Amino acid sequence: MRRVTRNVILALLLVVAGLLALGALPSTLQSGDPYYLTAEEATESHAAVNVSNLSEQRFPYTTSAVRDGRSEPYYEGPFGLKEAFSHSPFDELAALRDRNPDAVDGEAVYVRDEGTVYRLTLTRTG
Repeated sequence: MRRVTRNVILALLLVVAGLLALGALPSTLQSGDPYYLTAEEATESHAAVNVSNLSEQRFPYTTSAVRDGRSEPYYEGPFGLKEAFSHSPFDELAALRDRNPDAVDGEAVYVRDEGTVYRLTLTRTG
């Protein structure tokens, strides 16, 4: 019984360590040129998603783009591994598109923050 118990505990520890590694690994993977979410003040009138009360934890790329003009960089991971396990600006744009389909213009999404309308786009440098 001791040997079986020890093997089960070791197997569980290996599974937990593997899951923790998968959770931490995507943030360290960087390949290719970075993507940025950029916000430019819109000159034309357009339907927009209200982002004045967005959570910075749930929408870090959107909130930093509206605040600073450009978000932190997002690097794709090799073999699509990172996209499956991490949050991306692609996810945020999809969520904003779902909130108000009228605010979408091609690949851009119009957002409103405290009365100012911004045009959010995803850009890749390189």
